[in-house]
Amino acid sequence: MTASHAATRLTAPVEDYLKVIFELEAEGGGVAGTNEIAAALQIAPASVSGMIRRLAEQGLIAHERYRGVCLTRSGRRAALRTIRRHRVIEAYLTTALGYPWDRVHDEAERLEHAASDELIDRMAAAIGEPATDPHGAPIPTREGTMDEPPLVALGTLAVGARACVHRVSDRDPEQLRYLADVGIVPGQHVEIVSREPFGGPIGLRVGGAMRSIGPSLANQILVSTTSAA
Repeated sequence: MTASHAATRLTAPVEDYLKVIFELEAEGGGVAGTNEIAAALQIAPASVSGMIRRLAEQGLIAHERYRGVCLTRSGRRAALRTIRRHRVIEAYLTTALGYPWDRVHDEAERLEHAASDELIDRMAAAIGEPATDPHGAPIPTREGTMDEPPLVALGTLAVGARACVHRVSDRDPEQLRYLADVGIVPGQHVEIVSREPFGGPIGLRVGGAMRSIGPSLANQILVSTTSAA
């Protein structure tokens, strides 16, 4: 870890806030609301308000009353450092230590605040500098940039569409085990075969097998469309 990184190392709660705000910005059009932050962190909105003021005073976020908050340039850099640590740890645990993909999120949550940037860089180098974590999420670079290809939710595709799975949510271990069981993992090609009306199941062809999943789950699977399955 460089001297500049050591001097600007933030507390674990601050890093958690910045990471959540980054994720909510991506989902919500560039701003994160107080109630959304509270829900994501599972804490009271009143507690969030106090931390928001402190983060704004530190120049890590900009707060627009009645709209929400967004990261400043320095806040975004800090958030990406934490995200890099989390995702490299996940990749290292699966690649080097053989952890299943449904167990690495909680381990990474515990370790991401303690690991130095130097350790994370060494872990990344040891497993070949992966571009994504085991769930397909892009890993930020050492320089604080992140390539996010345009993806769409599987649940938005029409019957007959073909796609390649790129990314799935890493937060629900049971869901990850189910997806692995039915073969819906990053790199897998799928085809929308049928859609039942009124929020009914979506029929998929996955690697030659027929599968059926609900729209809610399909909307958590990010894909790129392809011309061939």
